Amino acid sequence: MGKVSINVNGRAFAVGCEDGEEEAVAALGRQFDGHVTELAEQVGQIGDLRLFLMAALVLADELREKTGTCEKLRAQVAALKNSHSEGERHQHDATDNAASALHEAADRIEKLVSALATADQ
Repeated sequence: MGKVSINVNGRAFAVGCEDGEEEAVAALGRQFDGHVTELAEQVGQIGDLRLFLMAALVLADELREKTGTCEKLRAQVAALKNSHSEGERHQHDATDNAASALHEAADRIEKLVSALATADQ
């Protein structure tokens, strides 16, 4: 099991993690420290617990916004896939209609050729 030392608000914390996840955990720690530092600059040093709670709420709010954005994007992708499927159906129908029209035209041409051949005799 890996271990990472994270500094938050000037204090070091030892955090355990899965082997190979050390850099990812350290990056998360830096992100959290950034939020705590920003909040401390805004509201002052009101204690680690309150700063940590406020930072956690800020991160939770960011996650909620990003989750909402992700859901909207998923809905747009689903709509585009549906639209694409409808477009393929319309294309298939148009191809079928064109094939039918060509077949009918070929039949009429054959009848005309047959009529012309009969008229020439």
